[in-house]
Amino acid sequence: MDARALKARAAELGFDACGIARAGPADPEGRLRDWLARERHGPMDYMARNVAEREDVERVVPGARSVVALAMSYRREAPPRGPLKVSRYVTARDYHKVLRKRLRKLRKSILEAFPEAAVKPSVDTSPVLERAWAARAGIAWIGKSCMAISPRLGTYSFLGTLITDVGFEADEPMPDRCGSCTRCLDACPTQAFVGPRELDARRCITTWNVEERTRGVEALPELHGWLAGCDVCQEVCPWNKFGVEADPELEAQSELSWPTIQACVQDPERLEALIRGTALQRTGASALRRNALRILR
Repeated sequence: MDARALKARAAELGFDACGIARAGPADPEGRLRDWLARERHGPMDYMARNVAEREDVERVVPGARSVVALAMSYRREAPPRGPLKVSRYVTARDYHKVLRKRLRKLRKSILEAFPEAAVKPSVDTSPVLERAWAARAGIAWIGKSCMAISPRLGTYSFLGTLITDVGFEADEPMPDRCGSCTRCLDACPTQAFVGPRELDARRCITTWNVEERTRGVEALPELHGWLAGCDVCQEVCPWNKFGVEADPELEAQSELSWPTIQACVQDPERLEALIRGTALQRTGASALRRNALRILR
């Protein structure tokens, strides 16, 4: 199997983009450590763990030579909006499961060609800087919003990687195509961007309504109507005029996008049913009810 065959197999499995980078330091400029030192990760304590692994994939796969970066679109129409808004990604089936299944199949294909190889799949729950590798592998660039932007997929994509000691031919990184545009920076309702590609997660709505699960209603900042996630910086991005429709396998059974979700604030069992099978199971119904109470009070 060469790089061309690997990419063809990735396409067969339903990935919308596949690129290959040479293994090496993921963050040679030390931006992650600087971000952590400034405590801009907020309540996301997990980002401060396994920092060495995030910086160096050889700590994940000794002797790593290639990082295969993959993307899968979750582009869909914005959910109907009433008093409570939800991000597009949260209405999809839990992407971790879908990505992992396809990554494992691609890993199996590599091992069929290279039985002695080491191949480690990862999604965003692993200590891998997947956006950095997407940029290095030429399937996206890191925009001013800190999102991975693809000229074909826009920003609405889930990312995964395969780290391997197989030396596949590498692709060239994609150039930055943001130009002078600052729409994402200007549109953020909480001014979470302290500069281009500099996010202070302590100001980010998604941090508070998805990642923060311990603080009560009174401790939450203004959520600007967002019950779960926030799509503002993506909705204004010109590159999202383009895109590939989400894979049918990502369609969740959940009706989380119903405008009637407001009723679920007083109906925990129904809310549990609505988020079943989505990535919001990780956030939990109690945190979502808290978010709703903060917005509606």
